[in-house]
Amino acid sequence: MLIFFLLLFVPIGLSAARYYWLGDSRGNWQTADRSSAGLLPPASSHPDALIRVYAARTVRWRSIFAVHTWIVVKEKDATSYSRYDYTAWGEPIRSNGFAPDGRWFGALPKTVVAVDGSRAEFLIPRIRTVIETYKFRTYGDYSAWPGPNSNTFVQAALDAVPELRAVLPPTAIGKDYPYSGEWIGLTASRTGFYASLFGYLGLTLGWVEGLEINFFGAVLGLDIRRPAVKLPGIGRLGVAAGL
Repeated sequence: MLIFFLLLFVPIGLSAARYYWLGDSRGNWQTADRSSAGLLPPASSHPDALIRVYAARTVRWRSIFAVHTWIVVKEKDATSYSRYDYTAWGEPIRSNGFAPDGRWFGALPKTVVAVDGSRAEFLIPRIRTVIETYKFRTYGDYSAWPGPNSNTFVQAALDAVPELRAVLPPTAIGKDYPYSGEWIGLTASRTGFYASLFGYLGLTLGWVEGLEINFFGAVLGLDIRRPAVKLPGIGRLGVAAGL
């Protein structure tokens, strides 16, 4: 138990130390940079269908613990991207409120999922169905912890598209909130199972997801398929999750 708690709280402490000792270089969140990070080509020059999921550190002290994730899609021959975020202000599901690959209030995004071509073209309709029918879409539904939040929203889309075999980072707090309402079920990749107590406590075990223990939002885990450890506050250390 001592080792377990050390593995939970030491990484969070290191993340907090980084934040407080090195400071938040992003400055005031209201004026922070939200411009394109240059991860996507102009939509008009990329005729293929496209799916992206990005993750970037959240704003201010919350960046110690968590990332914000969002979805970007583009149908074949479309001349613009569609970005979808789930936010705590305004209409919860925000469409094209920011640049598709924009910095999240100064934080550079990292690519979690990247699919192009006919495969993306086939999967996009299912992602759009989740977005259009997402049940926590009323003002006030958003809850930063344990969910539903931005990461719950993205995870719900991934759950509907097991072919992506995608895994959100361990710092995506809220991904383990049971959107379906089921305490026990299959993982998004359908290669394992999860058990979740309203997002506060949980266990995930799958070939794609690896082993993850959720302790009040702090996720500790191990990936054998693509060797890596998953640490709260820090994230994934090792081989990239990939596909």
